[in-house]
Amino acid sequence: MSRRQASHSQSLNVSGGIADRLYTLVVAVISIAAFVMVAYPLYFIIIASVSNSTMVNQGQVILWPKAVNFYGYEQIFKDTRIWQGYMNTIIYTVLGTLLNLLVTLPAAYALSQRKFKARRFIMPLFVITMYFGGGMIPTYLLIRDLNLLNTPWVMIVNGAISVYNLIITRTFFETSIPEELHEAATLDGCSHFRYFVSVVVPLSKAVISVITLYYMVGHWNDFFNALLYINTDSLQPLQIVLRNILLSNQAFAGGAGSGAGAGAGSYAQQFADQIKYAVIIVSTVPVLIIYPFIQKYFEKGVMIGAVKG
Repeated sequence: MSRRQASHSQSLNVSGGIADRLYTLVVAVISIAAFVMVAYPLYFIIIASVSNSTMVNQGQVILWPKAVNFYGYEQIFKDTRIWQGYMNTIIYTVLGTLLNLLVTLPAAYALSQRKFKARRFIMPLFVITMYFGGGMIPTYLLIRDLNLLNTPWVMIVNGAISVYNLIITRTFFETSIPEELHEAATLDGCSHFRYFVSVVVPLSKAVISVITLYYMVGHWNDFFNALLYINTDSLQPLQIVLRNILLSNQAFAGGAGSGAGAGAGSYAQQFADQIKYAVIIVSTVPVLIIYPFIQKYFEKGVMIGAVKG
């Protein structure tokens, strides 16, 4: 290689190294900016829930809480309904998620089997339900005729399967569980049920963790079903209890504003705003605590179950 060619190659390597470093820097800046855009609103809600609401409304609370007090949390947790709501929501979430998994996993396994010819007709029936439904009133009449109104079971049985999660799980089984495993198990006299329980489920921790999180969050945040189908206070989930606490404080603020002058109304509204931020924290913290324990499976399960399909 001549001296000119060596010099040209060295200059290309230097320019290539600069371009790589510039690319890495740009990606890092964009990633940090995206993280701040997502994380700061969550952080702001936390500091606003323990700060003076007047300072929050005036834009004085930006990075650190000011005039720290826990009035919002005190008002929430001194209400005995909150503990009953927590208990109800935990029961609905645990039992509902277990039922979801018991229905979704076997259905996805059956529909992933290429030898199961009926899947060509069954799968479109599932997909149709993603786009068309009977509507609110027919659904209410169905729930009433099934004697599920005002019972805990309406929060557990209603929506026993999510077609979206079914598709993710079916695709995972098709693309990540080799058919050779089933052939080997069959030669050893293994039935479909035994193969599913002993082989498929242990190899599917990633996608099971993903759909478990999806189902848990759905049950935890289930608000509309309780609003429609449950009237008994002792059966209300956490979301309805928090809503009632928030509405009662807002109604008090409105009444104070119209009946006792602007000063009292402003004072009452200040604490109503603080309760609003505290309600957001109380309703989301349990799910945020659970997420880190299954995060290692989350990305793998979504990518394998959704992209390859």
